[in-house]
Amino acid sequence: MNAIRPTAVAGQFYPENPRELEASVRRYLAEASAAEGALAKAAENRVPKAVIAPHAGYVYSGAVAASAYARLAPARGQITRVVLLGPCHRVAVRGLALSGVSAFASPLGDVPLDREMCANLAQLPQVEIFDPSHAHEHSLEVHLPFLQVVLGRFALVPLAVGDANETEVAEVLERAWGGPETLIVVSSDLSHYLSYDAARALDAATCEAIEHLDGARIGRDQACGRVPVKGLLALARKKGLTVATADLRNSGDTAGPRDRVVGYGAWLFFENGSGIAKKDGDGAALTGVRAMLGHHGQALLDITADSIAHGLAHDRPAPVALDSVADDLRENGAAFVTLKRAGRLRGCIGTAEAHRPLAADVAENAYRSAFKDPRFPRLTNEECAGLDLSVSVLTNPEPMTFCDQADLLAQLRPGTDGLIVADGPKRALYLPSVWEQLPEAENFLVQLKLKAGMAADHWSAGFRAHRFAAAEIKGVFKPPPARVRAGFMRSL
Repeated sequence: MNAIRPTAVAGQFYPENPRELEASVRRYLAEASAAEGALAKAAENRVPKAVIAPHAGYVYSGAVAASAYARLAPARGQITRVVLLGPCHRVAVRGLALSGVSAFASPLGDVPLDREMCANLAQLPQVEIFDPSHAHEHSLEVHLPFLQVVLGRFALVPLAVGDANETEVAEVLERAWGGPETLIVVSSDLSHYLSYDAARALDAATCEAIEHLDGARIGRDQACGRVPVKGLLALARKKGLTVATADLRNSGDTAGPRDRVVGYGAWLFFENGSGIAKKDGDGAALTGVRAMLGHHGQALLDITADSIAHGLAHDRPAPVALDSVADDLRENGAAFVTLKRAGRLRGCIGTAEAHRPLAADVAENAYRSAFKDPRFPRLTNEECAGLDLSVSVLTNPEPMTFCDQADLLAQLRPGTDGLIVADGPKRALYLPSVWEQLPEAENFLVQLKLKAGMAADHWSAGFRAHRFAAAEIKGVFKPPPARVRAGFMRSL
């Protein structure tokens, strides 16, 4: 579909004239930058991975939104994808609605949609393409001029959030997370039509909940975008993000009377580390892996699909032409490839420690997951339709030091740690994603011991444990073209 969604609130929520609009946005950004001071120092001048910003008319909330967007200026040219979520105000939808158009119009120029990412997200059951929810919606549109002025060119993934829950939103965000090329923006105002003092008190409580990544403390009357906010908070907690408050005001502070005000806030979410790939330290290593997946995740998914298709035809993994892949994929790396159909596991094989080029490791493990996982029969051609792919790239396992099982359990970080346990020849591994099914540390360890062939209560002086982190990229199986992609495979 090549249609363009026209503006719905230009000339109402923000100026319709391009020159006037750009001048207005730049004025808000300049004022926010001048007032940044202490926040910049506290956030160590890092670029946020995600922001929460308001969506009212610019005269009311533009200054507050600018306090978040001003922090993105150093990422111009780096951020090329914006995943933008906001609540439905006009036309409801079950779950989350994508748009089927090719671009969103703006007085500052059309913003193209990231059709590949949209198609990826549309594979999730809670996501559908439903343009009526976008046609007159302002919660997404008002952010585009700020993003255009700060970032320049970027591709958009617009999601109108309707009747959904935070888990469904978090799943969408995790699939779209990417690396430093991807920014997450959640659009929400705060309290509505309270007195000035009552709004300040309620908005302060909402701010405290966000700063503590505690979505359970945000009620229906505290934020119109509470569902996408809660989804972001849940995922931020899982990924270990830190948050800084950029601004907290209401319409009584900006341009309106104080008897019935609307609250506005802006928050910045930072990943651990500076966002620059480093090779020392668990947090820095994971940041580097996430950045690599942001740039080359799709290439790894393509290698996965190619190797499965090659295995169906030739009963062996696809050979990878290392001179034709990115430098990062030629470095030694460890990866797990997970296959699922209809949400159920269909194969999972991987490598715990890096010993060969990452591209080759993914190709080998994709083949083994499809055809050599002893828990499942060989994958068939008929099963490829609807096959979900996941590639998890691991950091180097680090040995853990502990005096007993209670000490080991106390050190585990649910939702973050991958774990390898071993005693003698018995050994097993769980990826960090397994915490989603086994959220309690004790049960996580018990099930991992059982997987290794140990008793649930097994303990000995020779018991060993290593932990690691992992970043994941997800996609769906797409058969390669008839002529195999020269960039990934040597001629046979």
